[in-house]
Amino acid sequence: MAGICAVCLLSLLSSCLKDTRSNAPQPPVAYLAFIQTLPGEQPLDFYLNSNKVNTVPIMYGNSIDYIRAFTGTRIANFYLQGSTTNLIVADTIQLKQDSAYTLFLVNTTSKPQTLFLADTLVKPADGKASLRFVNTSPNSTAVDLAIKGGAVLVAGKSFKGHSSFVQLNGNTSYNLEVRQAGTSTVLASLDNVNLGNGVVYTFWLQGLIGNTDGINNPTINGMINAFY
Repeated sequence: MAGICAVCLLSLLSSCLKDTRSNAPQPPVAYLAFIQTLPGEQPLDFYLNSNKVNTVPIMYGNSIDYIRAFTGTRIANFYLQGSTTNLIVADTIQLKQDSAYTLFLVNTTSKPQTLFLADTLVKPADGKASLRFVNTSPNSTAVDLAIKGGAVLVAGKSFKGHSSFVQLNGNTSYNLEVRQAGTSTVLASLDNVNLGNGVVYTFWLQGLIGNTDGINNPTINGMINAFY
């Protein structure tokens, strides 16, 4: 899976395992990214089973690039930062060898949930970029992702709804906006987004619709999944 940016954060990750035998077999791994979109949540720690993933507290809006994680059944645990007794939420995920995934923390502080997506990473056609859109705004109705003043790229995604990866011209700057589905009402915007040739992206809507505190406002964020 060429081009995935994998950040080695766990002592158990295969790329971090120390072995003096150059021909030592390496365990199978998957790739897992994480995005924290739970509005108003306190700083968190993320564990896979009993192994801590993050090196600094995870704040609202933070993300962790792909890590290499052992395959099989894993428990994703989220605790208040600095504690392994104040569990916020836990979920069981299945990781397959050489597959990529993104795990979102979503909903509200009174009802935290996870959203676990398989990332189908395919090289875009020549001269193209590709993007996926995810709606993580817990109080939103269905929304569209669109080019500002122009075409809809992804239509009608309710909370936790997500698209497949769609292609558009690469090496091009776009002004993106999230609209209330089927209308011209703009809920959030992100200007001057340069999408590179051969690059795969995820964009998501986070925050609370109608919020104006400057912290949990609806916003569009993005990450690079892969580049080729």
